[in-house]
Amino acid sequence: MNIKRDLKVLVINCGSSSVKFQLINMADENVLASGIAERLELPQSLIKFKFGNKNFTKEFDALDHSTAISEILDAVTHGQLGVIDDKSEISAVGHRVVHGAEQFTESVLITDDTIKQIESCIDLAPLHNPHNLKGILVCRELLPELPQIAVFDTAFHHTMEDHVYTYALAYRFYEKYWFRRYGFHGTSHFYVAHRAAEIVGKNVQGLKIITCHLGNGASVAAVKYGKSIDTSMGFTPLEGLVMGTRCGDVDPAMVLFIMEKEGLSPHECDMLMNHECGLLGVSGISSDMRDLLKAFQEGNDRARLALQMYTYRIRKYIGMYSASMNGVDLIVFTGGIGENAVLIRSMCCTDMEYLGIDFDEKKNKKTVGIEGELTSQNSKVRVLCVPTNEELVIARDTARIIDN
Repeated sequence: MNIKRDLKVLVINCGSSSVKFQLINMADENVLASGIAERLELPQSLIKFKFGNKNFTKEFDALDHSTAISEILDAVTHGQLGVIDDKSEISAVGHRVVHGAEQFTESVLITDDTIKQIESCIDLAPLHNPHNLKGILVCRELLPELPQIAVFDTAFHHTMEDHVYTYALAYRFYEKYWFRRYGFHGTSHFYVAHRAAEIVGKNVQGLKIITCHLGNGASVAAVKYGKSIDTSMGFTPLEGLVMGTRCGDVDPAMVLFIMEKEGLSPHECDMLMNHECGLLGVSGISSDMRDLLKAFQEGNDRARLALQMYTYRIRKYIGMYSASMNGVDLIVFTGGIGENAVLIRSMCCTDMEYLGIDFDEKKNKKTVGIEGELTSQNSKVRVLCVPTNEELVIARDTARIIDN
């Protein structure tokens, strides 16, 4: 992307208990500063900063979102440690917003009306949108002269056709409650699909790509000729793959059965499926893939079951999306697990020779946290590891909007 002016974009990603940030010089897309504020609203809050080769941590009694962002701005303009002299050198702020419902199909300049529309999506993403909004409101207060841009996780998936995103419920519920497949991790799926095309030296508009974003939350997307045509997450991020603490696809009748037998309210059942199931619920050990891999190597059978369920579900989605696209050229692994868990990638690509995958275990073992190909030279379908860069996507969209 060619930016004519020397734009510096601050990327903000506000969660319930954290604020991630990057300050990016768009002239060369160099990250000037980055970091994360953690344990917000709790004792022993802290901010971890990285300025080039310098790393340091600052601790606090307690931070909220407002003071955390204020501390971040102070740090990047600090006389000795900072990377800019004044806040006026920041050209714009790009914000990650998880849910844009049907209102937002692309990134937008934030206005008062935009904020009202993001607020209207809170029912669809109650764990995310309120905190994303906090970041927007704080930055508008601290940096009132700067343009603010909202970049939505759901936007990339708005190219799905109606027969893909519509659920087979009574249609009146779609009309009344916007029940449909939205999909998430859109900025990640967009980035790794385009980057994978660059790596193999082909135009993304001529490729059929399956992107696997595997972290504590996980999703798979079918990207045909540069557009998302299907994705595993649905109305909420609960649908699809087995995840760290989320159950993914289940028979909906079981939910009603559990609610009745266990005497759970809708909220309690929602908390159960989002926070007590998945890898944690099956293994009884942990939601962290590193803990499960260690337990598996030690012979723990529940860890073995959890990992086999996890990778089988991924293979099943790869098979479905290969069928829906009438073939596949590239399969891409990304996210904390996808980029680092060698055994998981191997298990996901086991018994996939029918698809044309000639998996290379030696390449797989050497490719940890870096870009690389995981298949042989003769493989019909190429499998890649591509570390995601959602912040860069947000910064590029922000720069594009303000530059135009």
